[in-house]
Amino acid sequence: MEMPQDLYIPPDALEVVLATFQGPLDLLLYLIRKHNLDVLDIPMAQLTQQYMSYIELMQRNRLELAAEYLLMAAVLIEIKARMLLPRPAKVSDDSAEDPRVALMRRLLEYEQMKLAAHKLNELPQAGRDFELVQVLIEQSVVQRLPNVNVDDLRQAWLTLLARAKINSHHIVRREELSVREQMTKILRQLRHGEFEIFANLFDIRDGLPKPNLAQLVVTFIAILELAKESLVEITQSETLGSIYVRASRSLDTIE
Repeated sequence: MEMPQDLYIPPDALEVVLATFQGPLDLLLYLIRKHNLDVLDIPMAQLTQQYMSYIELMQRNRLELAAEYLLMAAVLIEIKARMLLPRPAKVSDDSAEDPRVALMRRLLEYEQMKLAAHKLNELPQAGRDFELVQVLIEQSVVQRLPNVNVDDLRQAWLTLLARAKINSHHIVRREELSVREQMTKILRQLRHGEFEIFANLFDIRDGLPKPNLAQLVVTFIAILELAKESLVEITQSETLGSIYVRASRSLDTIE
């Protein structure tokens, strides 16, 4: 129940901190609300006395007063002195300018800004009211090859026709060609599951017999039928590039 004799209390332990108030207007507004004063009819004598008492309290605690607080003290003393001066008889009370008007206006504007700041401070803030959560999502880039349209197939077909005309032979014979048989042949050729160059499906390669126009037509129709039935995939490595054909992944192994 008794204070220890050897207890050391630093000389500045009970020092009043001026930074509690954000400025002289904040201090004035605090004194007005604390003593239930009307901000529109400020009793300057009482308010000045309270303000000066607070300043003297800070001086006794050896705090360095800011210049703006001392300036406000001078303003309060000036307003109080102007209110004590006698007014001219010719000037009516209604037309006389109240020396407190400027101070009241500043106090009201400051109070509005302070209330607005308080409402903003009540809003949830990251790091104070909630924490930001970061989620790492692994993303894999899937390469999308350009789609093959009708114009690409037409251009490839015209190129094959031009190459076939160069190597055409004037041999007249009748051949029985089957689109279904050619479809089976192409599927067997693509059974390895890798992409095959579009032109290779027509057997137009060095070292192989050159097919005639009828064989080219049947092979082209067979490729179109396979694409229609989703048995093959047709793509190209780049726009206007080479066309490649591969057996569909859902296709069973061809015997």
